[in-house]
Amino acid sequence: MEIKSKVIKYGDHIDTDVIIAGHRLVHGSNISLLAKYAMEAVDAEFHKKIAEGAQIIVAGRNFGAGSSRQQAPEVLKESGIKLILADSIARIFYRNSINIGLPALIAEGISSITSEGDTLNVNLETGVIKNLSNGKVLNAKPIPGFLMDILKAGGLVNYLKNKLFTERRI
Repeated sequence: MEIKSKVIKYGDHIDTDVIIAGHRLVHGSNISLLAKYAMEAVDAEFHKKIAEGAQIIVAGRNFGAGSSRQQAPEVLKESGIKLILADSIARIFYRNSINIGLPALIAEGISSITSEGDTLNVNLETGVIKNLSNGKVLNAKPIPGFLMDILKAGGLVNYLKNKLFTERRI
């Protein structure tokens, strides 16, 4: 599984309150509506960058820390983000991302070899990240097999549906 796209870059400590502000949650579980407010606190051009072909977020340390609200990865995915790469990712945010089918890779050093607008080619199964803009290569922690199965199914709910369907047919 490979993803090739331009980068939207952020620094350290982008927490879930920055990804989607708590006061926006008055809109409930309407992810399409909430997605319009994604990253508004740090990047007024976020949606414009996605429209121009940037679908990978690269960040520094501690991406997704803070509250464990599942809407944070949901609004990123709904906005058009295909992959999150960061020097480190909060554990709950990481699992929430995988569970909804949004790949996230811990790639220590990614923030130092990537600039806003660079184009990356990322192999999720091997963890190899190639920066096509500057020629640098980085090896991230690949996504473990069972989590890759969840991603390939499109998220945990689809994975479990497929698993139940398969087991019933045996």
